[in-house]
Amino acid sequence: MIKKISIEDLIPGMYVHDLNCGWMEHPFLSNTFLVDGKARIAKIRSLGVRELYIDTERGLDLPYAPTAEEVEEHLQQQMDALAEERDQPVESISMDALNEEAPRARKLHSEANQLIHNLMRDIRMGLQVEIERVDPLTESMIDSIFLNQSAMLPLTALKRHDTYTFEHCVSACALMIAFARKLGMSRQIIRDLALGALMHDVGKARIPDSILNKPGPLTDMEFARMKQHAMYSVEILEKSPNISSISVQIAAQHHERFDGSGYPKKLKNDNLSIYGKMASIVDVYDAISSNRVYHRGLRPSEALKKLLEWSEFHFEPRLVHSFIRAIGIYPSGSLVRLESGRLAVVRDQNENNLLRPTVIVIYHIHKMQYLPPVPIDLASGADKIVSYEDFSRWKIDPVPWLPA
Repeated sequence: MIKKISIEDLIPGMYVHDLNCGWMEHPFLSNTFLVDGKARIAKIRSLGVRELYIDTERGLDLPYAPTAEEVEEHLQQQMDALAEERDQPVESISMDALNEEAPRARKLHSEANQLIHNLMRDIRMGLQVEIERVDPLTESMIDSIFLNQSAMLPLTALKRHDTYTFEHCVSACALMIAFARKLGMSRQIIRDLALGALMHDVGKARIPDSILNKPGPLTDMEFARMKQHAMYSVEILEKSPNISSISVQIAAQHHERFDGSGYPKKLKNDNLSIYGKMASIVDVYDAISSNRVYHRGLRPSEALKKLLEWSEFHFEPRLVHSFIRAIGIYPSGSLVRLESGRLAVVRDQNENNLLRPTVIVIYHIHKMQYLPPVPIDLASGADKIVSYEDFSRWKIDPVPWLPA
């Protein structure tokens, strides 16, 4: 049986099933292992782990600890409660508007990836970042997401192992814009946040590829070197004329944590800016929902629940709640199963009813065959979502079903 326990309750003889720190590289060969002594516990604690999962069939038990199933049920209840919360009414946007914006969003997404690739190449050559090269693109991304975020946000799931660092920066930028918009921030602040998110990881240009793309666990020395990238990013951005303090805060604080367990300065709560707190949420969500060299990404739904779970210690809860409402309980581009036995891809959010987005029906589970794609606004009551699904489980390529 898998149970969730506090780090304070971990003792030698227990078997770790999941370290529950999916946002960070760590020096252990695996997430699963037998705790063989107090030194191992101290090392786990040093990572900032506050809660983790144990396997009671392979090690000692903690009788009163909740099971993984009970934790999952509680998190689902929180998600359902979030879906019931109502923000200010928003103007609905037609599917035609989404389809019109999709080609521009794809073009901008591609251009942004190339821009970050070029910026990191320049940094490796010792050249200075020129904000003037970045400004027009971020302004266009803001325009696109304000028009219809469902045209660009699904593209954040499309990453390749060899270009992950660049694509992660672009995804963080798009997610940050949607997040800040939901919080009602001004256009100027959103612009500064977008710039900071787009360039938050430029310091990785100073990290050797042997560490950056290592397929296995990092050594203690490699882990320490990897963590230096945040301060490298700050150094690079501070040398750039016309950079705002908000943009620099994004780079400086995206690995800090609400409880002080992050890095590089172990800042906590009131010592963190709201922008840094937002950046940590965006950075982690994109990291854990992306396929990497060393792990398979979580489905968007699972990633959002992890943010909820970790918000007890590592992230500010109210901001996590706002982020989830910003991208949707069922994020655009994700695969869901309908009550009718069909699979559908979420196309657009119904911001006044997050449990009933607009979807494109594509596959019949019982007949095991593709269907002519049909858009359905689930707010009409024609069908409803019963579960999240995984594209790989059904051997479905997600790319053809994204807005084009």
